[in-house]
Amino acid sequence: MKLLTMRDERGFDRLCAVVGDEAVDLKATYLAGGGKPYKAELLSDMLTFIENGEDALEVAQEALGFISKGVKVSVPIPERLRPPIVYPRKLLCLAGNYAEHIREGGGPVFDKSKMTPRVFMKPPSTTLIGHGEPIVIPRNGNRIDWEAELAVVIGRRGKFIPAEKAYDYVFGYSILNDVSERQLKVPKEREPREGDRWFDWLNGKWFDTFAPMGPWIVTKDEIPDPHSLRITLTVNGEVMQDSSTKMMIFTIPEIIEFISSLVTLEPGDVISTGTPEGTGAARGIFLKKGDVVRIRIERIGELVNPVEAEG
Repeated sequence: MKLLTMRDERGFDRLCAVVGDEAVDLKATYLAGGGKPYKAELLSDMLTFIENGEDALEVAQEALGFISKGVKVSVPIPERLRPPIVYPRKLLCLAGNYAEHIREGGGPVFDKSKMTPRVFMKPPSTTLIGHGEPIVIPRNGNRIDWEAELAVVIGRRGKFIPAEKAYDYVFGYSILNDVSERQLKVPKEREPREGDRWFDWLNGKWFDTFAPMGPWIVTKDEIPDPHSLRITLTVNGEVMQDSSTKMMIFTIPEIIEFISSLVTLEPGDVISTGTPEGTGAARGIFLKKGDVVRIRIERIGELVNPVEAEG
């Protein structure tokens, strides 16, 4: 099942399923088909849906079953969507999870037995945008780069999750662009301190709109092997990244095991699994107003975002 979030004409966010080229409003279709109002609440929004697990999936399937009876509340899939999860509790990202990306940045690559995943967070309420929404270059932006990534959506709460059980905690998959400022502007008067370079790198991840996600979430049953997916990114039609998720250093189960040893994972948390080679910094090319970024991941779809300038 492919699930998206769209804003209706009244300004409310609606949880929809993708059926052909239409977005089927699950809650409205379920109620129109005679479904029970208390069950319809499980279809109110993506986070509620994920939290309710199999119960919500059953109600969604019942709603889609009404289509064969001629009951359907739907619209053509809009060109502009909301992030699939508008306000996830956590947005966790990996740095340096593809060997060739590490090498293109001039870093050394070791056997993963001698490394641990590098995990950081982005503010989910202000960085996340949806398909068709603009990446905004801030007034203090300098060198804005792209990073095509496979995103994992957590479906169950868990701590110290062993790798062999990690997929039991996965709800589905999406696409995320870990947009990055590669050379943060800082005051000339700043006195150098140990750690400045690392914090400048991290702060450059935090600008508003710097985490496009979408266009939807594909439930895990539709992607039995998330480590065999082609991942590509183009800017204005020119291919910049072209790789496969099989090139990850740390696999999704290993990532979940590591992160859950640090923080409790909760339903709706998003883990973005790192980017392959082909970033703009390696080429000396950066995003500018008028650009269009397209990320395609096999079996998921295409995330498209135009680029605008603040102010």
